Amino acid sequence: MEAVGYDETTSHLEVIFNTGKTYRYFEVPKTVCLELMESDSKESYMLSEVIDCFPYEQVKKRRR
Repeated sequence: MEAVGYDETTSHLEVIFNTGKTYRYFEVPKTVCLELMESDSKESYMLSEVIDCFPYEQVKKRRR
């Protein structure tokens, strides 16, 4: 993963993967974000605790 962002007011987790694709996950508890950031293997944590566990959308790339 390249970057992770979390919005506490909306409970949205935004993740930019090494491929450049960005996904926004909805209804993610703050504890999940904190555990992700503390995880030794963020990819494994994403696979087991986030991907296919929360509703999501792929974020379109912004034009420069």
